[in-house]
Amino acid sequence: MAEATRWGMVVDLDRCTGCQACVAACYAENNLPLNTEEMVVEDRAHNWIRIERYWEGEYPDIKARFLPVLCQHCANAPCEPVCPVYATYHNSEGLNVQVYNRCVGTRYCINNCPYHARFFNWWETPLPDPMPHYLNPDVTVRSKGITEKCTFCVQRIRRATRNAANEGGRQVADNEIQPACAQACPTNTIIFGNLANPNSTVSKLAKNERHYRLLEELGTEPGVIYLKKVDPHAKSTPERH
Repeated sequence: MAEATRWGMVVDLDRCTGCQACVAACYAENNLPLNTEEMVVEDRAHNWIRIERYWEGEYPDIKARFLPVLCQHCANAPCEPVCPVYATYHNSEGLNVQVYNRCVGTRYCINNCPYHARFFNWWETPLPDPMPHYLNPDVTVRSKGITEKCTFCVQRIRRATRNAANEGGRQVADNEIQPACAQACPTNTIIFGNLANPNSTVSKLAKNERHYRLLEELGTEPGVIYLKKVDPHAKSTPERH
């Protein structure tokens, strides 16, 4: 019997330095267009993962806090029921899937996403030379008029599952799959794996006392779990935010 699968991610905020290596890796892996000045000025720039920065305290005792935000791959995703053409749906592995050639650009899913993790392609992807030579052949280049978002690097998931099937039908090993953001992170902030496997690294980390989810009160049940930052000067463990 096949092992139950729910792909998920743990982000340890105590390790994040805000270096944005994950952002750069996501651009390269998933053929994201470079945000031009025109895109930024018109507030139409996009990326699949972003580092939100917050400040705590007063000068000179001020601290920067970093929060990587991407598609949360919610179990109860608000984006899914509003799509009129079933371009976004929840698959059996816990992924919030985006079918590009089915999308008609209504942007209902964007409006319904509380995490602002979906982006609309207002223009065809600008690919001046020599950029076409650096594209990832495993990932399509999205066209104008559709919505896109983080996929947990589903192309890497599919490659690993095919390899496992070709090797006697074995199960995918723990930590065998790494999305580009996790692979590029120099501090091992991002851990990816099967949340349905109680023995996986990501499943054990998800039960850490520091765990929380973004906008947990909405009941979307995200597949991305955060571990709150530790304050070394606090006398006790701070409450979750």
